[in-house]
Amino acid sequence: MKRLAIVGGVLALVVLGAFLLYRSYWYYLPGIVGNIQNPIGAHREVNWAPGPTEAQPGARPPNVIVIVADDLGYNDISLFGGGVAGVVKTPHIDAIGSDGVVIEQGYTSNATCSPSRAALMTGRYPTRFGFEFTSAPQAFARYISHSSPNALRQPIFHEDRVPAVPPRETLGLPPGETTVAEVLKQQGYHTMLIGKWHLGETAEMRPVGQGFDESLGVMQGAAMFLPPNEPDVVNAKLPFDPIDRFLWANLPYAVDREGPEGKSRFRPQGYVTDYFADEAVRAIEANRNRPFFLYLSFTAPHTPLQATRADYDALADIPDHTQRVYGAMIRALDRGVGRVMQTLRDNGVDENTIVIFVSDNGGAWYAGLADINRPFRGWKSTFFEGGIRTPYFVRWPAGLPRGVRVPGPAAHIDIMSTVAAAAGAAAPANVDGVNLLPHLRGEPQAPRTLFWRSGPYRVVRDGDWKLQVSQTPDRAWLFNLRDDPTEQTDLSAREPQRVADMRAMIEKQNADAPPPLWPALIEGPVRIDVPLNTPWTEDQEYIYWSN
Repeated sequence: MKRLAIVGGVLALVVLGAFLLYRSYWYYLPGIVGNIQNPIGAHREVNWAPGPTEAQPGARPPNVIVIVADDLGYNDISLFGGGVAGVVKTPHIDAIGSDGVVIEQGYTSNATCSPSRAALMTGRYPTRFGFEFTSAPQAFARYISHSSPNALRQPIFHEDRVPAVPPRETLGLPPGETTVAEVLKQQGYHTMLIGKWHLGETAEMRPVGQGFDESLGVMQGAAMFLPPNEPDVVNAKLPFDPIDRFLWANLPYAVDREGPEGKSRFRPQGYVTDYFADEAVRAIEANRNRPFFLYLSFTAPHTPLQATRADYDALADIPDHTQRVYGAMIRALDRGVGRVMQTLRDNGVDENTIVIFVSDNGGAWYAGLADINRPFRGWKSTFFEGGIRTPYFVRWPAGLPRGVRVPGPAAHIDIMSTVAAAAGAAAPANVDGVNLLPHLRGEPQAPRTLFWRSGPYRVVRDGDWKLQVSQTPDRAWLFNLRDDPTEQTDLSAREPQRVADMRAMIEKQNADAPPPLWPALIEGPVRIDVPLNTPWTEDQEYIYWSN
């Protein structure tokens, strides 16, 4: 009996230990299961489908490259006088604007990754087809909602909505929507994706199912830039951020490939930002003699914050470790853009290639870096200017003036119509965007009305006026962006009729919108003016973001 009691006690301790381990580390399971279900193979070379060995005689439509940075802050590039810590210059990104056209009021079409990219791909507000929230695993929403260090305002997790959420791989762009890749492919373009997709993972939702001839990249929202223990990597973990903890626990160092040789998943080679630039160079070289569309969607500077040792060492003047790693990531991003632009020149296709540079949304509050969206208020996941203003540069030496600035506004939804017009194609009739080419060539643009929405948080910009309405907190913000571009003075109390009129615009815009393709599981507080690693106080303005 004594032996049985001892065995029983040991088993009880084992069970208790296993339970405590699970309770502490259960959020590692999505990554473990994902890698079992979809194993990562050894690195393999990518063979980009080759075009003709010689250029065909006669005129041909322009090549198109859309370069998208991930969570880039407005102040992260140096063209506007910024740069990380005032130290990190971005000459290659800057040159796209200074040698092309800068749209001074450029906007993303959402404040988080997936809906923003859906708008860019389709030329439509993502809420037109129910793509309202960013695709993320249920475990992600559950973990960050139960791991907030903030005692003043807690996230809200909607357990009752869990049964209505479809499988994660189906959370994507409906196949019935027409993408810019499909429009250009019908015009004879060879279409390629390199980098982040984040628009679904089923066969019909992946890039090759949505108009791309071949793709290489990250199907989910993020990935490691290098294995965390690689000798060449410098990591900056953010212990105050549950999002960061979840990413470090689950993200793979892997890319997915679909092309002539089939479909595979394998380890990239080296630092991912450099790797994507390397492959972009090879893709351009393979297609220099035919019209091509390249969607080059870098994952930098999205967390996890990882840099190469060489880039980190080059920024010894930045004392803060996290900011230095972040700056090193921007340095690598700029280098990658420069390599792409040099490849266009080396292959004689620079003059007749349209290059558009934007970010998917503003810099993230959870990175803990105070100035990345300066001079604007707000962050990723807010519709303040810091969350939706983006560097928006368009360069096409054969078709646009060089070294000019136009006021805009312009948004992601305009890329479809603009690129289609340049290629001699018709954009789908149901797009919300406009052809920017006349404005880029100097024609005045008529006043525009633009909309943003995520759950009960909704925004309209009508001419120079911008109204934001929020459910949590229950309030409105009204700004005149002509006089107050950084949204310092809320005029809602002084302009009640304007608030009512603009609310009516929002309601009219939403009247015919379908319900979201999947419900938001979490509502989380985001402060407007301070990053996540700043203590909460009662006087700080905030919104609750739905996802």
